[in-house]
Amino acid sequence: MTSVEKQDFTLRISQANSTQMVVILYEMLLCYVRDAKKALEQKDKTECRTAIHRARGCVSELMHSLNLRYDPAPALLSLYGFCIRRLAAAESGQKALPLEEIERMIVPLRDAYEQIAGQNSAGAVMGNSQAVYAGLTYGRNSLTEDMADQGTNRGMYA
Repeated sequence: MTSVEKQDFTLRISQANSTQMVVILYEMLLCYVRDAKKALEQKDKTECRTAIHRARGCVSELMHSLNLRYDPAPALLSLYGFCIRRLAAAESGQKALPLEEIERMIVPLRDAYEQIAGQNSAGAVMGNSQAVYAGLTYGRNSLTEDMADQGTNRGMYA
């Protein structure tokens, strides 16, 4: 994951509601899976292990966020368990096929949650975070973002 992608995810996380957070976790998982595939192509075992470990963290967070009292949480829990096993298979066998299987399963889920996220009118999960407005100021050759309320208690309650 590039530093630009990390900044984008960080910004999106600070402004996301609960459904958007799931979409972001899916996107981060897919990004780490792509990083692992790229590392496999380049025969970089260390980078592959790092990317798989980070992907496993995303899946673990998705698993822990499930409320198993409601459908389809039990089915998603099984799917996430399968993803964990496929990540382990990719790491131990240094093969891309298990990673491709994960991509084929997660992309439709991400797309479905993306559609649902537009219907969720709840506020951001993170309270008291800075408001970010894109497009209010312009850099020399690019659009810049303006942070509002640069107070002393950013992200924390006093």
